[in-house]
Amino acid sequence: MKMTGLLLTLVLLSPFAHSKEAKPVINGFGNYFDVPKHAPITADTKFKIAFDVAPAAKAGQQNNYMNSLARFINMHVAHGVKPENIELALVVHGDASVDVLANEYYQQRFDAQNKNQDLITQLLKNNTVVYVCGQSATYHKVKPEQLIPGVQMALSAMTAHAQLQQQGYTLNPF
Repeated sequence: MKMTGLLLTLVLLSPFAHSKEAKPVINGFGNYFDVPKHAPITADTKFKIAFDVAPAAKAGQQNNYMNSLARFINMHVAHGVKPENIELALVVHGDASVDVLANEYYQQRFDAQNKNQDLITQLLKNNTVVYVCGQSATYHKVKPEQLIPGVQMALSAMTAHAQLQQQGYTLNPF
């Protein structure tokens, strides 16, 4: 019996242990499934990843491609990765350029709340940089002063990705 208790204690204290009830870093977004038998991820693992989002959400809906960043953060922190070891970048272009409009401007355009604003605001507070393609934004009549605070206007999505790659970011393939 004592050996079983010791083993249970060691498992619970290991860097791979997590709680299904783990408090999410990004609240209200980023749900994930528990995967009990997965390849090990150590607590000192570091991620520096760029995500590319072009499809827009339907007016008044959450952009689930953007929600992937919240899922990435929440699931890895719940599985023992330190939040400060996760650096993400979101590069928005194409039709999704309107999804980074501040709520005031989004409402004027779509007569609906921007369900992405809270998500993006939380991402920005959690080691994430957000760029919108200046080419796409200009095409979609999105001005820099209309963006959610903290979202940066890049010359282009291509420029943002090239610069992020030079800074050591890898591109998430989906």
